[in-house]
Amino acid sequence: MIKPNHPKFLLIDTSGNPGVVAIAENDTVRASRSLDKARRHARDLAPVLAQLLQEQLWRPEDISAVVAGRGPGSYTGLRVGLITAKTFAFATGCRLLGIGTFFAIAFQAAAEIVDVIADAQQDKIYVQRFQRQPPAQAAREITPLQILHVTDWLKSLTPEVWVSGPGLALHRSRLPGYVRLAAESLWQVQPESLLRLGLVPAAKIQLTQRAVITESSSGI
Repeated sequence: MIKPNHPKFLLIDTSGNPGVVAIAENDTVRASRSLDKARRHARDLAPVLAQLLQEQLWRPEDISAVVAGRGPGSYTGLRVGLITAKTFAFATGCRLLGIGTFFAIAFQAAAEIVDVIADAQQDKIYVQRFQRQPPAQAAREITPLQILHVTDWLKSLTPEVWVSGPGLALHRSRLPGYVRLAAESLWQVQPESLLRLGLVPAAKIQLTQRAVITESSSGI
């Protein structure tokens, strides 16, 4: 029986490079690892996951829920991460909670209005605009997720819009001088953001009941 006051979480996001794997208890991330940029997620993810559990002396069946970033992002990376998350949840009987990757990046950006971008190749980007709402500072969609040509997106920028996301690594130099950027360390999903967003749907379900449920959570 899992103690209801001490839920344990496995956090996975492989939408970007590097991917990240972490474990948390209650509202605290206990340990995290970035996957090697030069190696394949399929080779690294399971061993890193096992190492994190071993370091905390946790068994797989101790995990109450897997919180997984569901993109957008690298197709191959996402496929590996989501298959791993689903397999782990199925094998252990824990909950499976999906978090929109762009929601997590917008949530961790210290900006009222923020565009989150990722490369879509051929000079196109995935882009979505969010607004932060007090008092919880939750992220709310202003626009749906889109694929736009970079030049078309640049025309839509105004001084009050911040920019974040992994696409900045490729397109930062093309931004107008008045555009403000989130801190570079926040362009990728942080484990703390996955945990914070995952705690909301987790609070609505009984984590002591060992059954797999996929939650499509896009924000708080």
